[in-house]
Amino acid sequence: MNFPDDPRIADAKDIPVHELLHKLEIYGLTEKGGEMQGPCPECGDAGHNPATGPCDRFNVNIASKQWFCRKCKIAGGDQIELVREVKGCSFPEALEFLCGEKPLNVDPEVARKKRKKAEARARAEAARKNKWRQQSIDDARSIVARAGPGSRGIVGAYLRARGLSLDVIPAPLGYLLKHPYVVKRGGQNVTMHIGPCMIAPIVDWRTGLVMAVHQTWVDINPPHGKATIIYNGVTEKSKLTRGSVRGNFIPLITPADADTMVVAEGIENTLAAYLPKPPGFENAAYWAGVSLGNMAGKMLKSEKRGQLSGLPDMSAEEAFVPPPWVKRLVFIKDGDSDPVSTQKQLECGLLRARTARPGLRTGIVPAPAGFDMCDVLNGKHKQKHQERQANE
Repeated sequence: MNFPDDPRIADAKDIPVHELLHKLEIYGLTEKGGEMQGPCPECGDAGHNPATGPCDRFNVNIASKQWFCRKCKIAGGDQIELVREVKGCSFPEALEFLCGEKPLNVDPEVARKKRKKAEARARAEAARKNKWRQQSIDDARSIVARAGPGSRGIVGAYLRARGLSLDVIPAPLGYLLKHPYVVKRGGQNVTMHIGPCMIAPIVDWRTGLVMAVHQTWVDINPPHGKATIIYNGVTEKSKLTRGSVRGNFIPLITPADADTMVVAEGIENTLAAYLPKPPGFENAAYWAGVSLGNMAGKMLKSEKRGQLSGLPDMSAEEAFVPPPWVKRLVFIKDGDSDPVSTQKQLECGLLRARTARPGLRTGIVPAPAGFDMCDVLNGKHKQKHQERQANE
């Protein structure tokens, strides 16, 4: 029997998913696409094939709190029902467990066995993730080690095709002539393309070790722009990363006496910011951030749903902080992405850097709306402006 007039019901339904899972000792779930996913608290990961990736049969929607398991078919409505399913208790007992002071009357031996089972699953999942992470890092280092120097390969041609005419190719950039484009589909590695590829190491500046690799496949035919990769009728992106990216960057240009660092998301936009040699930046270092999310690092949750807080989670260990020699850090803001979220993420990354490096000067340089730095370097924003004026 339910008790619709009990005021604790509303309080129980307001309990956040992360708090609920902790209270129920459901471990080993990861957050993805607005859901917590992982082994089921009832059937665990029994029968799961590790070769297909991590077990994600149990899902809890963070916003709606709806939950279900694709294997044993348990499904329910809210937090109270999840407690009833996991603990095997009545509605009043579940409500008392969530909001009351009286402990839930559960057989301690049953609870102990469930806790040990959950902890074992969490340890196994952590071990699997660590093994996969190390394997991907090893793969990245192997790719970088095999690459030839960019000064001898297709790197220069590719950059010129992107409007970047460099006197000297940055030393970190390399190339491979017959490099396979491999992605996972249905738990299997699928080679979708083989061709020339620009290789860039993604480095942890603290150790100098390669932690990941950035790969850009190049069209084998002139003018050698980005390769068009089509598999089963679907056009795939021409760039892939492999390894541990978070908190690590691509150190493209690093003068010995640099005290300023300029960072843009991609290799091309970083070099586009470098080429004009703007006043005050003649001896600046230029590093590529790989992605906007990597530049921002983990962000604290906003009190308003659907909005970004812009505040860094300083407890996150894998987040980029510039080396001690950097006295000024400048982020480049692309104009062809959502301006509000982009600004918030860049502010988050810079605030993290200032917190970790007191006295650090920071700034954001925006590209014109609708354009990135490559467009600016090649005058596309001016061309568009002229076309707009001609049509008025």
